[in-house]
Amino acid sequence: MFLLLPLHSMIKTANIVNKRAKFDYEIIETYSAGIVLTGTEIKSIRIGKAQIAESFCEFSNGELFAINTYIEEYAFGNQFNHKSRSERKLLLNKRELKSLARSVETKGLTIIPLRLFTNEKGLAKLEIGLCRGKKTYDKRESLKEQDTKRDIDRIKKSF
Repeated sequence: MFLLLPLHSMIKTANIVNKRAKFDYEIIETYSAGIVLTGTEIKSIRIGKAQIAESFCEFSNGELFAINTYIEEYAFGNQFNHKSRSERKLLLNKRELKSLARSVETKGLTIIPLRLFTNEKGLAKLEIGLCRGKKTYDKRESLKEQDTKRDIDRIKKSF
């Protein structure tokens, strides 16, 4: 006798975070966007072979693309394997796209990928943030806050 498991329980969830984004940028708004993937890219994402630390988003002909996102070639792929660095189209509502385009053009903001994950259905999603770059003194403030928080946590742990 064997046990049948639902498909969603067999799909491994991925959660790839851009740790550098919160240090370098002040995040104003976040959006969850779908990604258009080709071939074996989803398999590489599910096993965690992707990086979004150096990537950014850009508009082209009214569509949003994630540029410089690295998804490693799938080890068990064949000659139809995907390119590791290529532009990947992001899927958002028209209203969200217009709002983002307006913000980027007028206010001097940028769009940065914050997190690459798979949802409960097994689809790859990219959490993007509308961001403003931090100045060096803001970064120093962030480091001071992290240090004080770490020290407080150490003191609490010892008691």
